[in-house]
Amino acid sequence: MFVVQAFVFSAVLGLVEGVTEFLPISSTGHLILAATWLRIPATEFWKSFDIAIQLGAIAAVVLVYWRQFLQIKKVLSKVLVAFFPTAILGLVFYSLIKKFLLGNYLVVLIALLIGGIAILIFEYFYKQEIATTGSIENITWRQAALIGLFQSLAMVPGVSRSAATIIGGLLLKIKRQTIVEFSFLLAVPTMLAATGLDILKSGFGFSAIEWQSLAIGLVTAFLSALLVITWLLRFIQNHTFKIFGWYRIVLAIVLLIFLIPTLL
Repeated sequence: MFVVQAFVFSAVLGLVEGVTEFLPISSTGHLILAATWLRIPATEFWKSFDIAIQLGAIAAVVLVYWRQFLQIKKVLSKVLVAFFPTAILGLVFYSLIKKFLLGNYLVVLIALLIGGIAILIFEYFYKQEIATTGSIENITWRQAALIGLFQSLAMVPGVSRSAATIIGGLLLKIKRQTIVEFSFLLAVPTMLAATGLDILKSGFGFSAIEWQSLAIGLVTAFLSALLVITWLLRFIQNHTFKIFGWYRIVLAIVLLIFLIPTLL
């Protein structure tokens, strides 16, 4: 029964990761909420699982955008510049984040609520006409570095790496589809580094069942992320992110109502 339960947990969390990773609603936040509602124990394995599961979503991006990664000077170099701020800050705050923030239900809900309000306010004032950068190749070094700083805000669970980078890019006058695709590409080194750091810190001394659980989660995350990437690129052609802002707010309020009695 334990084995079947572990595999079910892995499949559910993989689906959650794949669906939410590239949407501006916070994959880490949703993984924490899902784990809480499923009553998955907060063991070192499941904490590492939440980080490693991102490799499935990475594989989906690589499959779709492998040609762009081969454009070293025009594309890959700018992705790496954007990655640098998060890499430095991640190294500095890794232990603090994993110990106090990962798994913190209240932090996630507050971040979801504030992030949702921020998205609605941003979309109310944002005008697409101000965007002047229409392709990833035309993103400047300065824009790339600043996008990286925006992305580092997502070290707080519930903020959303996707939302931070996309809104940051829009503020920097990058067109919506361009910054969404750049956010996809930037996810690859960011997630690889997060997973690699966790391997070095934890050693990944998993049992056979835990490795099998991770494999199930990775496959589920890969397949669901692939579908979401394709869907999101079509969605943004005629829609803003307001619906995601409202979703975050409603979800946070509903879950906070359930949480409040436990805090009294």
